[in-house]
Amino acid sequence: MKAACAALALLVCSAAAGAQVCDRDADACETPSGAYRVALPDTPEGAPSVMMLHGAGGTSRGMLGVSGTVKALTARGYAVIAPNGLQWRPGRDGGIWSFLPAVADLPRRDEGAFFAEVVADAAQRFGLDSEIVILSGFSAGAFMVTYLACERPGDFAAYAPIAGGFWRPHPESCAGPVRLFQTHGWRDSTVPLEGRPLGGGRWLQGDILEGLTIWRAANRCARPDPDRYETTGPFQRRRWDCADGSALEFALFPGGHSIPGGWADMMLDWFEALDD
Repeated sequence: MKAACAALALLVCSAAAGAQVCDRDADACETPSGAYRVALPDTPEGAPSVMMLHGAGGTSRGMLGVSGTVKALTARGYAVIAPNGLQWRPGRDGGIWSFLPAVADLPRRDEGAFFAEVVADAAQRFGLDSEIVILSGFSAGAFMVTYLACERPGDFAAYAPIAGGFWRPHPESCAGPVRLFQTHGWRDSTVPLEGRPLGGGRWLQGDILEGLTIWRAANRCARPDPDRYETTGPFQRRRWDCADGSALEFALFPGGHSIPGGWADMMLDWFEALDD
């Protein structure tokens, strides 16, 4: 009888857990400040995570729809947490992030506090490791990653922006040290390496290479030139070895405004080697 009750309890718990999956095909998980979805690895208990922020006008469902990247991350044992940005335009689901405080007509939220809520909620619901979380994002999501890494480098285990950086005027300095892996496409014309004006010149995207100068200063790098050059598939990689606790790498690939194939494994290899 006890064994049967235990088995029944296990089935009930499993069903309850399944009802809270919050994956791409289910309702989003709610926190006080927003909502998120998650793709889980085969063994979620104690798993690390990559929090992926969508681009402008995107959604958590759309972010989890980048199936090649999501499957590559979950195959390595990482959960993929995809929060929703704030509603940007009336009547549309797509969201935006509060990375430019000077722009009055964009919605506002303390994104750092929201992300902390999401990490804590996901840890409670799914048993994920709340200490090992990489913050990544694409395009506008990468802008958000960049600004949070600059202001609060200790909030996440590492930062991995794709196709985004600072806006002009660039910040004068960033807190450090920071562990950051930046990826950008050589042919990106949406967020060019040099940046571009938007909104009739109201906003100016920043220069990605100038952003690397700011990161080197935050990490107290002795020299501007990289300590190491590597090639991984299509990626041309430049690495700086600087202050203790810091890590800085830039990966350039020949494509445009996209999350490139092979990025997930390359980024995780970098992250997992940091403390070796």
